[in-house]
Amino acid sequence: MPTATSRRALEVGGLAVSVALLAGVAGAAYFARQVVVPKYSRREYLVVRAVHTDRDGSLQIELPATEQTRAPGRYSFWYEQGTGHACLGPLVESNPGRRTVTRTVERVDSGNLKHAAAGIWSGYVYSKPEQLGLPYQDVLIPVENGVAPAWKFDPVAGVNPSGGWAIHIHGMGGKRAGTLRGIRVARRLGLTSLVVSFRNDGDAPPSYDGRYSLGQGEWRDVEAGINYAISNGAERLVLFGWSLGASIALQAAALSPNSSRVAGMVLDAPVFDWRTTLAANAKAAGLPRPLVRLGFTILRSKALRWVTGLAEPIRLDSLDWLARATELDKPVLVLHGEKDDITPVEASKKAASLRPDLVKLVEFESVGHSLEWNIDSEKWERSVEEWFHGLPLAGSSPEHGGAQS
Repeated sequence: MPTATSRRALEVGGLAVSVALLAGVAGAAYFARQVVVPKYSRREYLVVRAVHTDRDGSLQIELPATEQTRAPGRYSFWYEQGTGHACLGPLVESNPGRRTVTRTVERVDSGNLKHAAAGIWSGYVYSKPEQLGLPYQDVLIPVENGVAPAWKFDPVAGVNPSGGWAIHIHGMGGKRAGTLRGIRVARRLGLTSLVVSFRNDGDAPPSYDGRYSLGQGEWRDVEAGINYAISNGAERLVLFGWSLGASIALQAAALSPNSSRVAGMVLDAPVFDWRTTLAANAKAAGLPRPLVRLGFTILRSKALRWVTGLAEPIRLDSLDWLARATELDKPVLVLHGEKDDITPVEASKKAASLRPDLVKLVEFESVGHSLEWNIDSEKWERSVEEWFHGLPLAGSSPEHGGAQS
C-alpha cells in the first residue's frame, strides 16, 4: 500500500505534469495566433544615440553599431510608433569606443527625427510613391469585401509594345510602399507596374475573420489586380512578390484563371514553405519543437479555429512549394540574403536545386529580411533585367544603358 507521503508525491507530480501540459497547449495556441493575427505596430528596439546637423545643414544619425547598421547601402528608419520615417544613406563614421555608427540622413518623410528616442531598421527607402519622382496614378480595385487601393506606374514611353505588366505584392505586416524598390527596373523593362494592397494589410478591406491566411486567401486580391491589369490591356504579367507576397504570388500563378498570362515571378526573400519558415523562427526564439508541431496542428484544425479566430483552417500542405516543386510551371527568379533571419535562404536553395530548369537563385550578402535591394540595388536590378531578357516571349525592351527612369 502506498504511504500518505508517496500519495502526496504522486499527486504533486501529477499536478506538475498537468500544469506543464496546459502551459504547452497555451504556448502552442499563442504561437498559432502570432502567425495569423495582423500586427500594425512593432517594438522600436533601435535606440537613437544622437542626431547631428552637418556643416552643410544635412542631418546625420548616430545609432548602435550592429551588423545591420554597419552594412553598406540605403535603408529605412521608422520611429514615433510608425508615424515617422527617414531614409538613411551611407555610413559616415564608426565609433568603436561608443559602439555606434553614424549614417547620413537622405530624407525625412514624416515626424521629427531630432526628437526620436528609438526606431526600427527597415528596407523601405521609399515610404510614398511620389518619392520615386515618377508619374503614377491612384486606382481602386474591386475585391471581395469592397475596393482595394493600388498605385499604377506607366513604363518608359515607347518601350511596352507587348502589353507587359508587373504586379507588385508586399509582405506580412507591411504596406505597398515596401515594393516601390522594384518599380524603376520594371519601368525600364517596359512594364506597367501595379502596386496592390490585400486583405488585412491596413489599406485593403479586411477579410471576414481579420486574419492572415499565409497566401491561402490573399491571392484572390492579387487576382483582382490581375483582372484589372488585363482589363486595361495587359497581355503578359510578371509577379513581383516580397516575403509573404512571394507566397501569394506562387498561389496566384497556380490558381488564377489567368495563369497562362503569367510569364514569370520575381521573388524577394520568399516563403516557399511556411512550416520551414515558422519552425526556423520558433527555433531562433527558443520554442520547443513539440510546441511548434502542436501550433501547426492548431493552424490546420477546423475544430480549433476558435483558438486563432480563422474562418478556415490553414492548408499548410497546399502552401508547401518545396513539396510541390514538380508543379511549378513558371520561370522564377529568387533574390535572397545569405543571413535572412526570417525566411531562411536554405529553402530557396532547395527550391533551386529541385527545379534548376525554372528557379534561378541569386544570393546577397545582406543581413536581415528583405534587404537584398538595399545592400546592392545595382546587382538586384541587373539580376532582374538579365532574367527578364531570358524569358520566353519577353518582348522588346531597352538595352542596358538605354532609356532610364
